[in-house]
Amino acid sequence: MSAAPTTVIYACVHNAGRSQMAAAFFNQLVDPAKARGISAGTQPGERVHLEVLATMAELGIDLSAVKPQKLTPERVADCGWLVTMGCGEECPVAPGHVRRLDWPLEDPKGKSVARVREIRDDVQRRVSVFIAENGWERAT
Repeated sequence: MSAAPTTVIYACVHNAGRSQMAAAFFNQLVDPAKARGISAGTQPGERVHLEVLATMAELGIDLSAVKPQKLTPERVADCGWLVTMGCGEECPVAPGHVRRLDWPLEDPKGKSVARVREIRDDVQRRVSVFIAENGWERAT
C-alpha cells in the first residue's frame, strides 16, 4: 500500500495572486500520486486578481473559477509543507511535522502585465525547483 500524497499549501495574504499561481503550477507539474498543492490566504480576497488571471491564461491556465479560501490552523495541521509568500506574522504557526518555506515574492496586485509576468515566471521557476528537490516530478 502506498502512502497518501503529500499536501503542500501555498499561502499569501489574499489568496488571489502568488499562492494561486504557485498551486496551479504545482498541480500541473507534480506527480499527483506523490503530492498535491492547495492555496489559501490569511485574509482571502473576493476573487483572483484580474492581472493574475490574464497572465496565467497566457500559459493556458484558467483560474477564473477559483475562489480564494481561508488559511486555517486545521488546514496547516493536515499538510506536509507550508510555503508562505508575504503573509509574515499572519501565517499560523505550523505544527512540528510541517516543513516550512518562505518565498519573498512581490504581490502582483495592481502591477503592470509585464511585471506580473516576471512574478509569474519566478513562481513557476521556484515551483519547478521545489518539485525536483523533493522527487515529485511526473513520470515522462
